[in-house]
Amino acid sequence: MTESTTNNLVPDMFERLKLLQQYRHVAIVGVSADQYRPSHFVAIYLQAEGYDIIPINPRYAGKTILGKRVYASLTEAKEAGEQIEIVDVFRKAEDTPPIADEAAKIGANVLWLQLGVRNDAAGKKAQAAGLVFVQDRCMKIEHARFFGGLHTIGLNTGVILARKL
Repeated sequence: MTESTTNNLVPDMFERLKLLQQYRHVAIVGVSADQYRPSHFVAIYLQAEGYDIIPINPRYAGKTILGKRVYASLTEAKEAGEQIEIVDVFRKAEDTPPIADEAAKIGANVLWLQLGVRNDAAGKKAQAAGLVFVQDRCMKIEHARFFGGLHTIGLNTGVILARKL
């Protein structure tokens, strides 16, 4: 583990690689049905790489995205029997502390805030509950970097953000 500027222990490159190898069930909070949104693109990529994705978005609850039922919350998904190891968050930074609480409550192992999303308070909550905390990193980019997939399913979109433009 390495120290961040806020003195929270954060996973270094090798530890992030281990997370991507160890955990295969990823809840994507804030996933969009719009195929041009980064959250949808990440969901497609992770699913294509063999990860079990669990879409979380109250706007689409009860519908399907990429053949998977969408849940309104992490709690609803867990109660439906979904296994959730990583909570990958595509939400505004200020929305992440309650997600950290819910991730801990459902027994997730990792809280991962996407590229452009930073919230040290959410990180402290997650770490205090025993979760590994990653922020301001894209799971798709990290996976592609470690496993040689930067050429698959494209990366040259010119837009790599976790928030709306």
